[in-house]
Amino acid sequence: MSEAEVITRIENGVGRITLNRPKAIHALNRAMCEAMIEALQAWKADDAVSSVLIDHAGERGFCAGGDIRMIAESGAGDTSEAKAFFHTEYQLNHLMFEYPKPITAIVDGIVMGGGVGISEPADVRIATERTTYAMPETGIGLFPDVGGGWFLPRLAGQTGVWLALTGARLKAADTVALGIHTHYVASDAVEALKADLLANPSDPKSVADRVSGDAGEAPLNAHREAIDRLFGFDRVEDIFAALEADGSEWALKQLSILKTKSPQSLKVSLRQIREGAKMATFADNMAMEYALGGRVVSTHDFQEGVRAVIIDKDNAPNWQPADISGVSDASIEALFAPLPQDQSWTPLA
Repeated sequence: MSEAEVITRIENGVGRITLNRPKAIHALNRAMCEAMIEALQAWKADDAVSSVLIDHAGERGFCAGGDIRMIAESGAGDTSEAKAFFHTEYQLNHLMFEYPKPITAIVDGIVMGGGVGISEPADVRIATERTTYAMPETGIGLFPDVGGGWFLPRLAGQTGVWLALTGARLKAADTVALGIHTHYVASDAVEALKADLLANPSDPKSVADRVSGDAGEAPLNAHREAIDRLFGFDRVEDIFAALEADGSEWALKQLSILKTKSPQSLKVSLRQIREGAKMATFADNMAMEYALGGRVVSTHDFQEGVRAVIIDKDNAPNWQPADISGVSDASIEALFAPLPQDQSWTPLA
């Protein structure tokens, strides 16, 4: 029998969750989400558990996202499996967001998509020099879900919009500077950090504060003013126009990156972030993302994005419409329509 894809146990007052699907860079499936929910629910009222620690086995990364191939196959059919996955995954995200005990996530290596969803709600989020963070969904016709509509607009200025639309990859210096991650620890000190957390289970933040180092100067600082100025619009067309009018090497590079992304996804993601910024609760945001996700997975652009990036790997998606001018307001409005009450997402009781 193969070893479990998620290993859960209690060690010295710490509820430990270790992602254990290293060949897939711990890409999440529904069973993994269910295993994490089961452990977290059990530990909630367990006085033997003071805090929770989430890490991963192997060295390739923390979590590369969700099981995109399954989601695409389901989206090509009746979408039921994709919706069931999203429903469970989002319940996990919300459970972590509202969790009564401190959660620590050690994001050593790749952390993208679904991996962001199970680390951003943690109270202590530790990056290393191997951390690579991104929400690259516009490159496969999707949108930055798993709470992106809540977390991204709450980053400084327009950095969340820039991250969502371009799918930019950030290293620890930038993620810590932006507050995406709370602490920086060198990867060769991670095992000592875990031992320290197990020795002080009730106050992981003070442990992280004590051992945290300097991630270095944030390269993104040089572009923060431009990001706030050029990505502060509510229409993708206006962002394109501002980048073109700016004309600087950096702005034109961002424009060329955006032109490779799904036009539909760009419009969906910008609307998602603007809507998420106004949401009163994380649960409201997750309900919006669930309605959106169940529809987007059956669209041409998601099916085509997965084909181009994940299946055929030709990285030459044929987006339809091919240009942002072809994406109608009505088509975006339809994707964002609320679901009937009996079909909508609900948090765990």
